[in-house]
Order: sequence, then C-alpha cells, then structure tokens
Amino acid sequence: MLKPGLYEQLINDDIRTELDKLPEKLRASASLDEAEAAGILARYLGSVLEQALNVLSDQGRSLDEQIRLARRLVLSLAEITEDEQFAGLSPDQSAELLYALLEEDDPLLLSGKSADDLPRPESPMSCSSLFTGDKHEPQMYSELKNEIYTADRIDMLVSFIKWSGLRLIIDDLEAFCAQGGTLRVITTTYMGATDAKAIEALHRLPNCEIKVSYDTKRTRLHAKSYIFHRESGFSTAYIGSSNISHAALSGGLEWNMKITEQDQHAVMQKIEATFEVYRNHENFLDYTDESKARLRAALTAEKHGGGKVTRLSYFDLRPYPFQQEILDKLQAERSVHARFKNLVVAATGTGKTFISAFDYKRFAAEEGGRPRFLFVAHRSEILQQSLRTYREVLRDENFGELMVGRFKPASLEHLFVSVQSLNSKELCTLLPSDFYDYIVVDEFHHAAAETYQQMLEHFKPKILLGLTATPERADGKDILNYFDGRIAAEIRLPEAIERKLLSPFQYFVVSDPTDLSKLRWSRGGYDRADLNRVFTIDAAAANKRAELILRSLDYYVTSLDEVKGLGFCVSVDHAHFMADYFNAAGISSLSLCGHSVYALFFSAKDRLLKGELRFIFVVDIYNEGVDIPEVNTVLFLRPTESLTIFLQQLGRGLRLAEGKDCLTVLDFVGRAHKRYNFAEKFSALLTSERRSLKYEIKHDFISAPAGCYIRMEKAAQGYILDNIKQSLTTKRGLITRLQNFREDSGRTPGLKNFLDYYRLDPRLLYKRGSFSRLAAEAGLREDFHEAHEKELTKALARLASADSGRWIRFLKEFLPQLPDADLQKLSAEEKRMFNMFAITVWGKAYEDLAAAELQDKILGLTACPVLFSEMLELLDYLYESIDFVSEDPGLDFACPLEVYCNYSRNQLFAALDFLQPQNIREGVKWLPEKEIDVLLITLNKSDKDYSPTTMYEDYSINEQLFHWQSQSTTSEDSPTGRRYIRHKERGSTVLLFVREYKNDLSGAAPYTFLGKASYVKHEGSRPMSIIWKLEKPIPAKYYKKTAKIMAG
Repeated sequence: MLKPGLYEQLINDDIRTELDKLPEKLRASASLDEAEAAGILARYLGSVLEQALNVLSDQGRSLDEQIRLARRLVLSLAEITEDEQFAGLSPDQSAELLYALLEEDDPLLLSGKSADDLPRPESPMSCSSLFTGDKHEPQMYSELKNEIYTADRIDMLVSFIKWSGLRLIIDDLEAFCAQGGTLRVITTTYMGATDAKAIEALHRLPNCEIKVSYDTKRTRLHAKSYIFHRESGFSTAYIGSSNISHAALSGGLEWNMKITEQDQHAVMQKIEATFEVYRNHENFLDYTDESKARLRAALTAEKHGGGKVTRLSYFDLRPYPFQQEILDKLQAERSVHARFKNLVVAATGTGKTFISAFDYKRFAAEEGGRPRFLFVAHRSEILQQSLRTYREVLRDENFGELMVGRFKPASLEHLFVSVQSLNSKELCTLLPSDFYDYIVVDEFHHAAAETYQQMLEHFKPKILLGLTATPERADGKDILNYFDGRIAAEIRLPEAIERKLLSPFQYFVVSDPTDLSKLRWSRGGYDRADLNRVFTIDAAAANKRAELILRSLDYYVTSLDEVKGLGFCVSVDHAHFMADYFNAAGISSLSLCGHSVYALFFSAKDRLLKGELRFIFVVDIYNEGVDIPEVNTVLFLRPTESLTIFLQQLGRGLRLAEGKDCLTVLDFVGRAHKRYNFAEKFSALLTSERRSLKYEIKHDFISAPAGCYIRMEKAAQGYILDNIKQSLTTKRGLITRLQNFREDSGRTPGLKNFLDYYRLDPRLLYKRGSFSRLAAEAGLREDFHEAHEKELTKALARLASADSGRWIRFLKEFLPQLPDADLQKLSAEEKRMFNMFAITVWGKAYEDLAAAELQDKILGLTACPVLFSEMLELLDYLYESIDFVSEDPGLDFACPLEVYCNYSRNQLFAALDFLQPQNIREGVKWLPEKEIDVLLITLNKSDKDYSPTTMYEDYSINEQLFHWQSQSTTSEDSPTGRRYIRHKERGSTVLLFVREYKNDLSGAAPYTFLGKASYVKHEGSRPMSIIWKLEKPIPAKYYKKTAKIMAG
C-alpha cells in the first residue's frame, strides 16, 4: 500500500496497478529523463537484485547459487547489448573480494611483507559512511593516515590549517610525497586561524602544491574536504566540518561524510570538479618561497584587524567576469560597429569606475604610452576616489592629477576635474578640441545640464565614455541622444548581487485590492492624474490602501525601529499623503520630490541614518540625492511602467552597508491594465531567462539570485498570471503590443523598433510567426499572400540566432543580388556560407540541389517580396546586435566559422563541408577529409535545471581549460581514444561547440563555437574524462554558462 507523500520511484507493474485505482488528481508522475534514465534504472535493478539475493539467502540457498544468478544476469546483458566488454564481467565462482594489489617493486615487499599487510581504513572503500565523533568510530586522523598510504594523489581543501592538527598526519604526508605521490592543498587566511608554521612544513614537502586565498571577503571558503584519488577506481573523500586542527581531527562533535567513488560516483565527480575549478581560479595563489612574508602579514591583519583584510596590492586587480563582459561589449561597439561614444549603465556600487579604468588601460595598450585623458565628475570625493582607482588599475602611482577645490594640477595631460572647475578655468577655450583622446563623464545623467554642454560640444575625443546608474531623468531630457540612442552595455542586477557587490533582497508582492485595470492608458503608461486620484484624492480608497501598507509592513518587517525606508510614489500629493499617514500612525516620515531644495535631501538622509526618520516618500527622484546605502526597506507604492526606472528605484536599496543583511521590498500589486508588463519587470530580477515567468512563479522563482527570495501573495499572483497571458510570449500578446506600439513608444512600428522597445529576443517573436504576418493581423499593414510564407517563416526563426558578423555581412551583400547572382563566381568560403544559408532555409545545401531545383528555390525566395524584405531587415538587426568580437579559428582551409559565434548543428557542419548532418546521432563526429574531430557538447544533458548525476561531465575549469567526458564506449586504447590523445602528433584538429541546454525558450538551442582545443590529460576509460586547453579563452559572456562551479 503506497503512503501519501513525495516519491521519486520508478513505476513497476505492482505500483501501476495500484495507481490506476486512484483519481488522476491524487497522483503526479513524469516520463524518465533520457539523460538520467541509465542511473535511475540501474539503481532500481540493483535494489530488485538485492531483494532477490536476500530471498535466496533466507531460503537457505547457498552463496554459489547467488553467484550463479548474478552470472546469468550479466551474461544476458552481454547477449542483449552485443558488447564484448560484458563477457568478462560475470562474478567469479570463487565468491571473493579483491582487497589489494601491489607493484612488483613496492617498498612493502622489500620489508618482507605482502599485499595482505597493506594499511587500509577501517571504514569501507565501496560504501559511503558518516563519522560523528562517536566513541565507537575510528578517529578522523587515524582514518586519514590509512587513506594517505594507498592514495595516488591527495587533495585537501580547508579554511585553515593548524600545526596541532597537521602534526598528527605530517609524517604520513612526508612518506607519501617522498615516494612520488602528489599532494595539493587549498586554504585561506580566514580569521588568521592558519599557522604559518604549518604552511611552511607543507611547503617543504616534495611534490606538494599549496594554493592560498588572501581575499577572504570575496572568496568566503568554509569547505573542508580530504580527497584521496586512486587509479584503481576506489577513490574516497571526507566532506564535513573538520579543518586541520587537533580538536577537529581527534575529538569534538565534528560530522564528516566519507564518500566513495564506488557508490557515489556523481558526488565524487562534483567533488573533483569543484576542487579543480578552485585550484585554477585567480583568487587562489601559488605559495612559493617568496610568499612567506605576505602570508604572515595577511594572517596578522585577519587576526588583529577586526576582520578587515589589508587591501590587495593593485597588481592583483582584475575585472570581475561581469565587468569583463561589459568591457567586451565596449570593444565590440568600437571594433565591430565603429561607435566611439559609449554609455555604460550600472547600479551604484557595481564598479563603473573600475570598468572605465580597465577600458582606458586597454585603450592605452592599443595606442601605446598614456593617451591624454579627462575624467569629469561633479563632486570632489568622486574625483579623488576615481583617481585612486585608476592608479591601482594602471599600477602607476603617478598617473593623473586633480583639478577641484584646492587641488591645482601641474599638467592637464591626465586630468580628473570637476565640471565646475572645467568651466571656471575655461579649459574649453584653452585647449584644442582634439586635446584629449579619451574622456569619461561620470554620473552622465547630469550631462543634460547647461554646465556640461560646452565641454560635450567642444571636445572631440577618440572615445567618449559615459557612466550612469540613472539613464532616465525626472525632467524627461534624453541623455541617449549623445550616444546615437544606444546604451552600449548594462550590468544586470542579478549578476552584481551574485557577485556580492549588491545586497540580496527579499521581495514580497502584496495583494492590493485597488483595481487599476480600467484606468486610462497613454504613451506607454497609466494616466498619472488617474493614479493620483485613486491613491490620494479618493479619501476612502487611499486610506484603505494606506492601512494595508501599514499592516503589511508590520507583518513582513522584523522591527519598525530598525527600518530605514524609501517609498516610491506617483505624485507629490501622493508622497505628502503617505508621509502624513505614517506620521499620524507614529512612524516618523518625510516626503521629497524632484523640486525639493537640495539641502533638504541631505538633511533627510542624515535624519534617516540617525533613526529620527523611518521613511522618506519620494517622487521623480532617481539621482544620488537619495543614494543612501543604509536603506533596508523599499516600498513600491505605484506601478512603474519603465523597466529602467524600476531598476533604478530598486537599486537605491541594494547598496551594501555595515549591518545590512538584505533589502526588504514590498511591492503592492492590484489588478493591472492589460498593457502593463509584469513579465519584463520580474524577469529582470532573475539570473536565467530559460524558463517562462509562469514556470518561475509556479516554482517559487528558482532563478532568483543567490541569497534572494521572491514571494507573491495569492491574489497578487493571480493578477500577475492573468496579465502575463497577454505578454510578449503569446501571439495574442504580440499582436496587442503591435496595435498599441505607436502610442506606447512614440516610434514608427517596425521590426527593429519593436524588438528594441520591448527588449525582445527575435527568436521568441519568430516562434509566434513572422513580424509581417503579426503586423498584418494587428492591422498595421495590408494583408499579403505569398506562396512560400510557411517555409520562409520557419527559415526566419532558424536565422534569428545568427550572430556571425562574417556570415551576416555576406548574406546582406549577396541576397539582394538574387536571382541574378552567379554562384560560380563565389569563392570557396562564400560557397560554404551560401551552403549554410541554403541548409537553414531549404533544409539542403545548395550543392545538393539539382540546378533546376536550386533555381526554383531562389525564385521562390525572391517571389515573396514581403518576407524576403523582412529577412534582409532581420539580418540588419542581427548585425547591429552583435556585442562581442569574434576570432578566426585558424583552420587550414577557407572556413567561414568564427570563434564565439552561435550556429545550429546544420549550419556548422555545412561550414565544414559535411552536408548530411541529419545522419549524426551522437555528439561527436570525425571528418576524415578535413582531419577534424567535432565535439558537440550540451552542458546540461537533463531537461532539469539541476541534475547531480549529469552536471559534472562537461564544464569549464577556467577560461581556457575544459573538462569533457567522451562517449561511454570510447576507451583510451580505441582508435578514437588514441586520436584524441595524440591529435597533435598526427596533425588532426579538435573543435569544440558548446550549448547550455538542448532547448531554450525558442526551441532547439544553437551551439557556441569555442574554437580549437588541445589535449592536456585524461583519466578513466569507457568513458574517458579529458581536459582540453582552448586556443582562445572563453569570453565572460559565455564563461558564466560553461562554468558549472564558481569560486569566489
């Protein structure tokens, strides 16, 4: 009889019979995931076999009979699979366990002993077990000593190492290393707990590698693991609470789990993968003879500095991955699109100044020397801090001078100047327009003011870089006009939160009974007067809503006495009303608006920090006047239609501050107008766009950033789910948006404008139809009828993921020449690119089509002017959207593939002259004519977001090392295995193509070309686990996807 509850049980015949008697609503099941099926079926069969063997034992049947049953089962597997490897896997009739094997020259034999005398742990080698410090268990250090003796390699990962603990096992480690064993240790200077003597003792051992993290603020390593690798396949690991100290290894209430490779293979895979990633991460530095002084200084600083780590030397500064992604996008803006006026948008606290410094450093390297440089800001403290940042990044203590207040520069070559000084010193009059090569304007939202105009109009630098957290101004002035209407790059809040540069949040969506669905909607938003009436003027409704806000605060906030809050309101009247209502309730509050006296901003900030105020209610204030890092509560008291403004407002509460654990957000959501876009708003808070918002809501926002939480009250969730039925992910929603596009955006309806305004991935649009057909159904264009509409609409969807500049440029130039183009005049590379197009649009390479059929296909394409024109428009859009710089793969033939670009399976094989990709059933393909091994890698084999049995087969170790698991039938001695290992000697090439999932929101996901790879080493056989070294490093844009494990 099945009991109610959670299961993950393979349904057998008995269970099926029982389930069939139950109503469907009482049971939930799902099909086996193909990627996990082997493991699930094996575990099930193992449990059934164990039961059967126990039955035989209970029946008094002999051990021989149990062995015979096992032999029969294995022989049947050999017959079914027709795989010769199974023939020798039947259990031997002797019914023995192998315990040890020795080399012929093993030192144990020289001392007159045998394999029976080989030390072994008391705990099993093939069955995981838990150590809790119980008196009946072996002590941790004694188990480690026995594990050390028989390991081939030892990896240790601990927060700290005490001499009192290390001396318990140091003799064993010395013997292990002296006999050629490799010891690798990773540790930190956390809390100054490590003994320098212990590190020095390990450093003196031969074959011992030590990695130390000195940056305990970013790295936060608290793991404790001892990993014993054995080529026999019987590796073990101890994971738990014991650092290397006397108390942790020989007593105390420490819990440690012994994991064995034999029964927890997937867990061992993750342990090994994680250690390898940490070991190769830049935060963990090699300990060398020169590191002694630095280690002692760092330990002292940690121990006596109240947890404050001494600042890292500036030569260690490197951009975070998400900052590197911004730098890559800036490089693409310039080298791909020739745009040299660039705006970077990022929340305050995410390192905009560092990004600009790294960008200038790269520019200087390209130009040579130190190009003339101007940094403009409006406050002295910003300028001083920025100057320090640049000096650290450039490793030049003499770089730059200040011109602000009392600071008088000796030179104007590299100047950090306030906008006030720039004007008062008349630099625009004194200096020629091309004096500065590189100009940075910080807080660029101020640049719309008169004080900046002369500078922006006069100077003509090679690069103008604007930095801001608030691109939308309260006065409506558009700063994007200075940057050709483009934002070059934005830092997404979730990434900054996961990098611990911003505070995590707890976001509560509160049910608001206020019905906004019937309010007037114009120019992309609610009518403000209507909102003000509902929230303020209608006294009964306003008071009822304000009372709800107070009750919600009382429920969700830990203590009102600790609140430092901001409330975002729709109007000045609304802000005054909320402040008055809170004051009347005994919660000290104040209202501010964009027209308030500037001094009042700072007075309010000071009173909030002192606890004299609990809330500041604001309207139309997005600037640093309310930049208060200590804010720990944000109230969204009005619907915010602009995603940019919403993120600006949220960002005001995400600054890190001492004693601030997280930001509490209360968002009051009622029934919304059908044109309000909840999907865009909540999707912007998530780390992944793979799942629909409906899925995220149903599964409690599994893609929220680490440390964050989003909860929707029941009624509010209903309002949002009703709204997203009309979202951009549905055909009806797209048509509705098109019908209202001109009114909402003020732009002319067109493919580019539509995609840009709604930040819509073209693949999602083409999942619902062509833009032309959707526009016709929306009444924006005349209806049309084209013979090949269905075929070409599918082709547009397949083209929509193209991002190869080389291929797109060719198509943009060549397609308009059809049908008169002479294919015979195409170069070899161009023919391959046309093959890529043909196989994308028609399903066949043009070289596989008969001449008459090819002519028909081309004429059919050009005979559909509406969709052919849309295809060209899409290509223009795709080219303009390229945000990275591709690389040539360096192959020995005219191959059109570009490293870092995305291709479908059919496209990439067409580029490699293999024109029957539909015949490929595996993720590998050997192309003998080209001497190329193509590896098609799907990182997440399972459809699940988290699958511990398959996740750690293929992944990046760092930007250049990639771990890959071969097909299960590939042995190291097979022709394929030998080719992988010796590809350099034999002159063959290995190409890596990677995708995160088999499918994304738009359908089959394309592969990203990572370029050539070289064999480094491998472990195991059938399958082989190979580490490849990529010729070109993985860019930050893709590394966050290929790296399953992040250190720091």
